[in-house]
Amino acid sequence: MTRSNKAQVRITQIRNGEISHLNKRDTVVTEEPLEIRLVAGSDSRQLAVTMRTPGNDFELATGFLFSEGIIESRDEISHISYCVDLDLSEAQKYNVVNVRLRSEKLPDIEHLNRHFFTTSACGVCGKTSIDALETRGLASITSENAIPMSVICDLDDKLRQHQRLFEHTGGLHAVGLFDEQGELLIVREDVGRHNAMDKVIGWALHNNHIPLSNTIALVSGRASFELVQKALSACIPILCAVSAPSSLAIDLARRFNLTLIGFLRGDNFNIYTSPQRIVAQDSTRHFDPNNV
Repeated sequence: MTRSNKAQVRITQIRNGEISHLNKRDTVVTEEPLEIRLVAGSDSRQLAVTMRTPGNDFELATGFLFSEGIIESRDEISHISYCVDLDLSEAQKYNVVNVRLRSEKLPDIEHLNRHFFTTSACGVCGKTSIDALETRGLASITSENAIPMSVICDLDDKLRQHQRLFEHTGGLHAVGLFDEQGELLIVREDVGRHNAMDKVIGWALHNNHIPLSNTIALVSGRASFELVQKALSACIPILCAVSAPSSLAIDLARRFNLTLIGFLRGDNFNIYTSPQRIVAQDSTRHFDPNNV
């Protein structure tokens, strides 16, 4: 059992500058905190709290641990469960997740805190953040598989067709994972883009699909540093976004040879880094990486 991912609220609807409906019912996306607790042996520790849309919570927790470098494989996890035995209100029972590790000791969380890019800290710059990922052992993308432009152009429409919760609420993001032929493998929705990406990566871990070297990811909205970091952790070679990438996302993608695409809307998109993986319509001409 989990919390509902949408809720009914009462609204006053205005149309053409006038009141159209009083006390009208509207469907909105649910946003609630998820606390992720790490358990090893007799020790436990609160690791993170993220605001998310309920659903696929175990995938979210697993994907977060993997993309932040806390675990290297699904085998390190013994089991995941909700903390329903705690003295919590009924509304909060399914908002706390225990991730029990097979190890008898918790990892060095303090050492890993500098890799948590969900929060900001004084004195941290973009270059330092990127260098930290290299120190962590994140490797450059080596896949050079060529993807036709036509495959990229179809992704946006395919993702929108499978954003079921968005159809009802209009208020959340999605990440779609596709194979190299543009076939949709999985889509996950959430109020947070980073949560949706963690859910996709968690799904891949649970189904033994990591590394995702032969896939393409598409995120609704913009491409942030954090999303590029998470894509790199799963070895996704091409990350597309419906909106713009940030400057630091571009710097990170360039450093690790990830193909970053922005403003993907139908037949239009911009390639910001590593364009050699995208093949022009004649299927023979690659884009020159030296031009990016």
